Amino acid sequence: MARAAVAYVCEACGAVHKKWAGQCSACNAWNSIREETAALSAAAPAGKALGAKRGRRVPLGSLAGSEAPPPRAFSGMGELDRVLGGGLVPGSAVLVGGDPGIGKSTLLLQAVARFAASGLPAIYVSGEEAPAQVRMRAARLGLVDSPVRLAAETNLRDILTTLEAEKPGLVVIDSIQTMWADHVDAAPGSVAQLRAAAHELTAFAKRRGPAVILVGHVTKEGQIAGPRVIEHMVDTVLYFEGERGHQFRILRAVKNRFGPAGEIGVFEMTGEGLSEVGNPSALFLGEQGEGAVPGAAVFAGIEGTRPLLAEVQALVARSALGTPRRAVLGLDGARVAMVLAVLEARSGLSFTGHDIYLNLAGGLRVSEPAADMAAAAALCSALTGKPLPPRAAFFGEISLSGAIRPVPQEEIRLREAEKLGFQVAYAPSRVKQTAESGISVRRIADLPDLIDTLFEGIPA
Repeated sequence: MARAAVAYVCEACGAVHKKWAGQCSACNAWNSIREETAALSAAAPAGKALGAKRGRRVPLGSLAGSEAPPPRAFSGMGELDRVLGGGLVPGSAVLVGGDPGIGKSTLLLQAVARFAASGLPAIYVSGEEAPAQVRMRAARLGLVDSPVRLAAETNLRDILTTLEAEKPGLVVIDSIQTMWADHVDAAPGSVAQLRAAAHELTAFAKRRGPAVILVGHVTKEGQIAGPRVIEHMVDTVLYFEGERGHQFRILRAVKNRFGPAGEIGVFEMTGEGLSEVGNPSALFLGEQGEGAVPGAAVFAGIEGTRPLLAEVQALVARSALGTPRRAVLGLDGARVAMVLAVLEARSGLSFTGHDIYLNLAGGLRVSEPAADMAAAAALCSALTGKPLPPRAAFFGEISLSGAIRPVPQEEIRLREAEKLGFQVAYAPSRVKQTAESGISVRRIADLPDLIDTLFEGIPA
């Protein structure tokens, strides 16, 4: 006999509390605790989760083995296959998150059509849109002749029964927040329903072998809504990023059990759907890649395994406010604040009384410390009003002492800059360069050395 019990569950992290509170003590999120009803078994012994019954012994093995890599299905979309680690692995569970209207459904409809055209039986289950709406999108994208089977359903039991009978190779669930399991006494979209639906669909993928792609909503902070345990259940977590004012979108692998995390794929939003961007560096450099405008510096970065050049733009202006404004887009605001502090303390430059705006062109987001030198060069150029040398790229981490520290994969960064026609690279002093490299490397030891090299000393 089961009895109903009330639990208070945090929607952000899934922690269970005995009573309601305004802030979750596990993840410190505010107003995230919701009351839920759970069924507890009266037969469970008090103080013992599993009781006294003994289970079977689990066979143990060694780390040695010669298993072949898992087979993969290819969509033909190189950017998507790259982010997935080289293709879609059968039996894997993939979670895709992104802002509303960013293009998640468009991307997945194009992807499932490509997989189906390559011979992989595919089913698209929509819990948010009617079949007519999905067909209208397919007509706009030119996919009406694709062999994709479509369903509009939210009942998880009916969906799993259908999938068991149809035996597809790929299933897309759009979205996981709309799924409803009838054995869980909670509203759709709640923590209990999300956890149950994700568990059942992931278990189905492991048990029957199809790849399952789940679409997830995101919160206003940009994180996938629901408990973080969902991200631990699946094999791959992808974030679809981009600004609505820009035409391109970035698909980023945050977690991937079958490939490198941090890998990105770049797409361009057009009237006929999402198209792949073969050379994203040229897109992110924009028209100011020559560095003729003060405050523009080109950063040679690495996203996953891909080298990527992007333009860092800085604007320093006199402030009429008592507290000058600091606005940072695309870079880590904490690291930019540190770079400003080191510039003032170690180089003699003063940004006091100035508003500072720092932007990464094209809406790209970069978090690696190697962008420190490019940000420092752009800020110094904007403050002095002197443009940086043309066709120059920058990379290097700045320490609190003002020294320029080495960064990983320096040779790959140099090759990408050389391929795009850059003639000089400002890099850490210990950078290694091959003899056949056609790009000139200026080795920078610290921030004063950088300023002396670029501006012939600190302006008066």
